[in-house]
Amino acid sequence: MPTPLDNFYLQQPEPTKSCLLALRGIILKQDINITAAWKYGMPFFCYSGKMFCYLWVHKQLGQPYIGIVEGRHFDHPSLIIEKRSRMKIMLFNAGEDLPIDIIETILIQAINLYKTGVIKIK
Repeated sequence: MPTPLDNFYLQQPEPTKSCLLALRGIILKQDINITAAWKYGMPFFCYSGKMFCYLWVHKQLGQPYIGIVEGRHFDHPSLIIEKRSRMKIMLFNAGEDLPIDIIETILIQAINLYKTGVIKIK
């Protein structure tokens, strides 16, 4: 029986589904302390139990994105804040190749917030 987390990916139309699954793989391979979870009705990723990032599809633009929970703590030209005070997002065109180097750079910057103690882990 598929879990709600599984169903989120399975119910997406292509090419959004493939894009989100690829993003999930990229996120999970960054660090052994990153785990997948289902929180707030969306796929979340935690770093050592703390909320780290999530995947979603932008309602107005229909584009998949990674939301960086503590995005306010660093700047990168590929991240946008929109109307959020804490989180920043990186949008993707599901029909194009993912900019893996940029994604990994942003994820490593976010992981370093936890590793350096800027974001307290339990």
